Amino acid sequence: MPYSPEFLLQLLQCFIKNPNQIKQIHSLLITTPPNSKTFKATLLYNTLIRAYLNINQPHNSLLVFTHMLAHQALPNSYTFPSLIKATIASSLPPSLSSLTLHSQALKRGVLSDPFVKTSLLTLYGEANYVCDARLMFEEITNPCIVACNAMIDAYAKNGDMGSAVLLFKSMLDRDVVSWTSVINGFTRNGCFVEAIRFFENMIVNGDLVKSNEATYVSVLSSCAGLVGGVGLGLHLGKQVHGYIVRNETLLSAFMGTALIDFYGKAGCLGHSRRVFNLMVYKEVCTWNAIIYSLASNGRERKALDMFEEMKQQGFCANEVTFVAVLTACARAKFVELGLELFHSMSSVFGVKPVMEHYGCVIDMLGRAGLLSEATEFIKNMPIQADASVLGALLGACKIHGAVELGHEIGERLLELQPQHCGRYVVLSNIHAGVERWSHAADLRKAMVEAGIRKIPAYSLIDSLC
Repeated sequence: MPYSPEFLLQLLQCFIKNPNQIKQIHSLLITTPPNSKTFKATLLYNTLIRAYLNINQPHNSLLVFTHMLAHQALPNSYTFPSLIKATIASSLPPSLSSLTLHSQALKRGVLSDPFVKTSLLTLYGEANYVCDARLMFEEITNPCIVACNAMIDAYAKNGDMGSAVLLFKSMLDRDVVSWTSVINGFTRNGCFVEAIRFFENMIVNGDLVKSNEATYVSVLSSCAGLVGGVGLGLHLGKQVHGYIVRNETLLSAFMGTALIDFYGKAGCLGHSRRVFNLMVYKEVCTWNAIIYSLASNGRERKALDMFEEMKQQGFCANEVTFVAVLTACARAKFVELGLELFHSMSSVFGVKPVMEHYGCVIDMLGRAGLLSEATEFIKNMPIQADASVLGALLGACKIHGAVELGHEIGERLLELQPQHCGRYVVLSNIHAGVERWSHAADLRKAMVEAGIRKIPAYSLIDSLC
């Protein structure tokens, strides 16, 4: 005898945070689906979709929706907002999902609901369909602050900061999400000064809006982005740190991580370590930040010691952790240890290597002068080496005077990045280093003919640390 939807709904509400029980209730739904024509059946499926979303299993939320359709339970306006959040949280391409869910909402007659429209607007923004997002926004009568924030974020994700700021200024009511969306948009698009100035404006004229964790993380990222965190960036970042100390009772894991990363990029390793030691709550990202700060500031052995301490304290290494520890091995030329760590990624830690990890290994082998091993490593990679990996090998060829290999790698890089001035300059310098002046001159001439200009370099000494 099929279980009634009322009974299953009561079970689900009792075990809403228990993953195992949620799956058992889901299996009951599959084997004994309730009467599809009852409102309770729709409510039950909606609750199960939200339950999987709450326990961070968005793929199962989408699976429930397919079962819902297969059993002819009718989706309603409460189905789609959770479903769209699950789509965004999953690895499905938003470009495909947005069109599918839009057509489903239209078919079910719920597209007039402003919450459904706002959710679709967010999904179109994630898919980089800013024109479709704007059309959806314009269909909302008297858009609420949530819809406006979603549209600002869509503009920012697609680099249209002019429209984002214009919409922000037209809003009668603004909250911390409104301000943070603009700040984060400037940061994401490399407009670091604008992001910091907008944060300053928020503090002075922010409609009594209080900054949150995301605000601080975005503005500190902009401070770090200003000339690597030195000069103006370091000065402003320290002011932001002071503001956090005065206005926040507790330094959260993510704010602390942002500060460690900022000071690490500024070369202020002492400040990074003090922030880390003062933090009560730490996450994996916090350990990653301090390990990378140590690795990139000449404390490679200490970085590896911190990696061991991280494991002892029960934190599980992820992709970012291995970028940090492999960077430490590369800079210290710990080749044997670095290769051992690289091979342990998938076998011991269950972390699949990505391009950045392969680049770190090539950098490590190249710094140690093991160019033939680096070349062989690239040949055996399961994925095609990109410009970052080949660029690491080209840099090693320049350091160790490997002209022929450097010329071969350089030619491949110019095919991949024909407008990258650095590739021309490094390859030209390799030829000049062995007095192949004609080759060097040909590359400089090719730069001029292609309209490529070398970015001027400069030095700066800063005593603010």
